[in-house]
Amino acid sequence: MNKEKFTELKNFPKFSIDEMKKRSLEFSDYLKKRRTIREYSSLDFPIEIILNCIDSAGSSPSGANMQPWHFVIVKDTAVKKKIREGAEKEEREFYGGKASDEWLEALEQFETNAEKPFLEYAPYLIIIFEEKYGFDKEGNKIKHYYTKESVGIATGVLITALHNCGLATLTHTPSPMNFLNEILNRPENEKPYLILVTGFPKEGTRVPNISKKSIDEICTII
Repeated sequence: MNKEKFTELKNFPKFSIDEMKKRSLEFSDYLKKRRTIREYSSLDFPIEIILNCIDSAGSSPSGANMQPWHFVIVKDTAVKKKIREGAEKEEREFYGGKASDEWLEALEQFETNAEKPFLEYAPYLIIIFEEKYGFDKEGNKIKHYYTKESVGIATGVLITALHNCGLATLTHTPSPMNFLNEILNRPENEKPYLILVTGFPKEGTRVPNISKKSIDEICTII
């Protein structure tokens, strides 16, 4: 091991077993309050909160530490309107014949359709891009590894961080999403991963009456 390439691990949190159990239970209980929200209040809040959450997402592990992600925060009303128009164009094709009957049947419980007003009315959209490859200082192409897995992990951290500070979210993935590169002027090495809508729920917002699988259904101990 080349010692010059490594540094001593310091300040790693240490808790008693009782404290670990307590923290794990409290964290689980709090995360279970997270819901996907499609109706948003126009109430604004400092963009600093989102930047802090993205900073948390940027600490996520990634293949060979390539950190193959880029986050674009959209608050401009005109740009949000363009994104809504682009997304609804793709969604009309999805609901108009592109999606299978089985897929549409699975979505019926959520009463979704091609109209996506939340893309325009939520105070912020976070567009997450997957960097398929990068460039060195000389402009040479650099291969990135496990990009989808890496960006998926970072997205999960971001959703959790936003929920942790009291913000609701919605993941939206119109397909294809190439229109986002054009609207946001992103380079060709970046591929749209998803749109993350965030803000406060609108007063009186209703959510689907659904449940999550139990721990016994999603976990096996060997």
